[in-house]
Parts: sequence; C-alpha cells; structure tokens
Amino acid sequence: MAEKQYSSRAILMITVVIAIVLIVVIWPLSMVGKGSVATGHSDEVYVRILPVAKVELGRVPAAADGRPRDGAAVYNSVCMACHASGVAGAPKAGDKAAWAPRIATGSAALVTSVTNGKGAMPPKGGGADLTDDEIKAAVDHLVGLAK
Repeated sequence: MAEKQYSSRAILMITVVIAIVLIVVIWPLSMVGKGSVATGHSDEVYVRILPVAKVELGRVPAAADGRPRDGAAVYNSVCMACHASGVAGAPKAGDKAAWAPRIATGSAALVTSVTNGKGAMPPKGGGADLTDDEIKAAVDHLVGLAK
C-alpha cells in the first residue's frame, strides 16, 4: 500500500512542477505588448528589417515659363531613378552595348515605348505629367549619353 501512496505523491509533485514551469514560461509571453514586459531593442530590430534601398519617383517641377523641360531635367528627375543603376532591367544611361539595339529601332519607337510603358517601366516613365515634347527630349538625352 505504501507503494501506491508514493506514486500518488510523485504524480502530485510532477504535476506541481509542470504547473510552475508553465506559469513561468507562458505568463511572461502573455504580457508581451501590454507594456508589462520589456520587448527588447525594437528600434534595432526595425533597422535590421528595413529594405536596403528604396526608389521613389518624384514629380518634375513644371517650367516656370510654360515651355517644355529639357531632356536633362526630365532625365534627372524621372528617368535617372532606374536608368542610372539599371533597376528592373532598365538599360543604364551611357551603356552603348545595351542601347545600340534600342537606338537602331529609331527615336519614334523609343518615344512610343516610353509613352506606353515597357516591361517594368510605367507609362511616361512614371512622370504622368510629362508632355510629348518632354518625353522626346528625355529620349534624345538618353540616346545622346549612349553615343
């Protein structure tokens, strides 16, 4: 009979130990986000998960005199975001080998590609307010960099 009492006592002790372990482990986890438990260095975690780089397409300010912007201004404010580094397969500005087959299609075909968008490039290169003359000037500027 003593053996049965001992096993009941052992079971009781094991149950108490498990309950204590569960309380010690689960209770702090349930307090996360309620301000009771410090969550660590959340700023450091945020910085580690930020993207390496970010591309933002800005608006090209309209010329004050109402005339179309020149190709260099349009390139620097809209086109350069992708064509300077080759983002999303864009041919890099000044890369003669990459631009040669495109230049061979002619200026009109390039202007059409920019106007309608091509591949990852949105229509008008993302500069929705660009006029046809400004697009042509930007295309001429990029072609000039590749010659």
